[in-house]
Formats: sequence, structure tokens, C-alpha cells
Amino acid sequence: MPLRTISMPISSPRVRASLRRILDESTLCSIATVTPRGRAHINTAYVAYSREFEFYFLSDPNSRHCRNLATNPSTGMTIFNSLRTWGGSDRGVQLFGNAAETRGDAAATAERTYGARFRPYGRWMQGRTAKERALAADLRALRFYRFRPTRLKILDETEFGGGVFVTARIPRGARLR
Repeated sequence: MPLRTISMPISSPRVRASLRRILDESTLCSIATVTPRGRAHINTAYVAYSREFEFYFLSDPNSRHCRNLATNPSTGMTIFNSLRTWGGSDRGVQLFGNAAETRGDAAATAERTYGARFRPYGRWMQGRTAKERALAADLRALRFYRFRPTRLKILDETEFGGGVFVTARIPRGARLR
């Protein structure tokens, strides 16, 4: 089957429905960053997202990918269900844009968004048991990062057909839902 790439507007109901399915079934992402020497680096993290096309992950600010972001915000992210099998109907998204550590109100928004998707996080941060308080202490050493994509590339063979990639630009102010 030949591969095809087509462009569709982000406002397309089919693009939005596909993207929501991908994001809702997948909690892990791969994050690609660029080292100060221009080399690729990749990391895996749990990801939460908002209606405003903002993606949040929690990470150690001293990690290689976070140090990379401090000097170069260029970021690529993939989100897909890794339990899919080869030869089936594949589905995933590649996102391209910039990421940075959140601060102030943005950090509070990130924490709410992340806690809504990952309920144990919120419970641990409230620290009702000794174990939860210990987990919360470890988590407080981490920081939230916000990724704002400007374009995407979807592979959703159930929605768009086999071997069809759909690209779209994500303008500032676009909403997912």
C-alpha cells in the first residue's frame, strides 16, 4: 500500500475526533529534544492535555531533556497506544512545537490538568498516609513542563484509511474540544 500525506484543517471534525481518540487511549508520550551540540535526545513521560492544545508532563529539571529545553525549546512528541499490533489498524500522533518549564499560574494549571488525568497524583500530593506524603515529597522535586504544538501529523487508519498521514497546523488559540 502506498503511503499518502494529506493536509486537513485542525477544525475538521474527523481530525478532532481522531486526535481525541488517540489522546484518550494513550497516557505515555515520547519527547524529542535537541542537545546544545545539536544532537537528538528522546525521553518517555506520562502526558496530560488541555482543551487549548497544551500538553503537560512532569519531569526532573536536571534531566537531559529538561536541560535541553532550557537552551532550545524545540520539541517533538509522539503519542500512541504501544499495545497495538503490527498489521492491524494503526493510530498515533506526532506533534511539533516548543516546550518549557511552567511557572506561576501556568504551573497551577499544569498541576490541575495532570491531577485530573492521573488521579493517584492528586491523592499523593494531598498526602493522607505516610506513603503518600513520601511520594509527594519526591514529586515536589519535579517540575511541570508545557508543550505547545504548532503542527501535527496523525496516522489513524480506521478513520482515514491505510497508510494515510493527515497533517494540520495548530494556530494559537485553537481548541481541542
